[in-house]
Amino acid sequence: MNDTPNQPAAPQAPTPPTPPTPKAPDAPAPRKRRGRWILALVVLVLVALVVMHVLRGKKPAPGAVAQVVTVASATLGPMPVTLDALGTVTPIATVTVLPQLSGYLTEVGYREGQEVVKGQFLAQIDPRQYEISKEQAEAQLAKDRASLAQARADLARFTQLHEKQSIAEQTYTDQKFLVAQDEAAVKADLANIKQFELDLAYCHITAPVSGRVGLRLVDPGNYVTASSSTGIAVITQMKPTTVQFTVPQNSLSSVLQRVNAGAKLPVTIYSSDNTRELATGTLYAISNQMATATGTVTLRASVPNDDEALFPNEFVNVRLLVDTMENAVLVPTPAVQSGAPGDYVYLVNANNTVSVHKVTLGPGDGQHTVIAAGLAAGQRVVTDGLDRLNDGAKIQPSGAKPGAPHGASAARMGNAAHAQSGPRPAASGASASSAASQAAPASPAS
Repeated sequence: MNDTPNQPAAPQAPTPPTPPTPKAPDAPAPRKRRGRWILALVVLVLVALVVMHVLRGKKPAPGAVAQVVTVASATLGPMPVTLDALGTVTPIATVTVLPQLSGYLTEVGYREGQEVVKGQFLAQIDPRQYEISKEQAEAQLAKDRASLAQARADLARFTQLHEKQSIAEQTYTDQKFLVAQDEAAVKADLANIKQFELDLAYCHITAPVSGRVGLRLVDPGNYVTASSSTGIAVITQMKPTTVQFTVPQNSLSSVLQRVNAGAKLPVTIYSSDNTRELATGTLYAISNQMATATGTVTLRASVPNDDEALFPNEFVNVRLLVDTMENAVLVPTPAVQSGAPGDYVYLVNANNTVSVHKVTLGPGDGQHTVIAAGLAAGQRVVTDGLDRLNDGAKIQPSGAKPGAPHGASAARMGNAAHAQSGPRPAASGASASSAASQAAPASPAS
């Protein structure tokens, strides 16, 4: 066995040197610092918002600063139940004076805008042709009366002859008919004379009603006809006048109940912008039909209008007093809030904290609102500064010293609220019963 000699190992190829890894360029230092500052600022803002939200939701601590607010006591008093609506001044009479015969207009006896009374002279139509016709009728009457007298005399003679049978029966009968014809002719003549007298009266045009004359429609010298639709003048009765308005069908039952009981419901008329009281009157008529398109019924009020403050066809606001609630619990309207809990007030407790108190509202007059349920007379409510309050907040009534008893302040507030004036004009529709809503607390007290 031959030993194989160890052969030398093959030489290995040399490993190429590894190239150095290129070093990434460093980011600019100012850009890094700016990004960190922005991130930190955003985080701080978010933290501040969260803290504010948490603190706002918490009830005030026992030592929290009391909010200065205005309070008032609920009082007992009358509250008018009213219906507000838009109305139109509707004159009792608007008359267009038309000529009743044809002729030339010779005279106009009124001034534009003048107040006239019934029977006052307005205009004159040339009467000469009607005077001539009357004279002709009078002449015909005289002629027919003479014929009648002759016929009656002949009939008297014929009657004597007829009794002696000295005349034919036919002759006697014909004479009686002739007398009857002449009598009818005389009656016709008298009627013609009356007609011409009436025509002459129509030539003298007078006011059919009392009122105010409008602008002149025709001038002297024009030929007018009985078929003209323009007229000589338009007269509008200014006083008394009426105001026509509508109420919704849901409110009609209360009105009918009072009217059927014999009540005379007062009506107050305000200007179209609700800034001035113009007149007062009473409801006197209700339509017998309801407008199906609008679901309303038309009412009419009578107004004396002695000072002529109401102008025909003027748009006005109407307030109808339907009834009056006696001994109602009243609070100033700003105290009433509306929100998620419904209608509520901030009730002032004995320790000068407030609680959300749900109430049931009744009618209002713009200054006060009736609390139908949920509040008693004498209880105090917040009327101003409500936007800074929540359930359980501490308050300091305006004008009271911190820590002072609330009795005197409450009495002053209650008297001030009770002394406020009566109803003011409101917008068209039902009377406002609550103020604008504020943000509602989460958990109202019962």
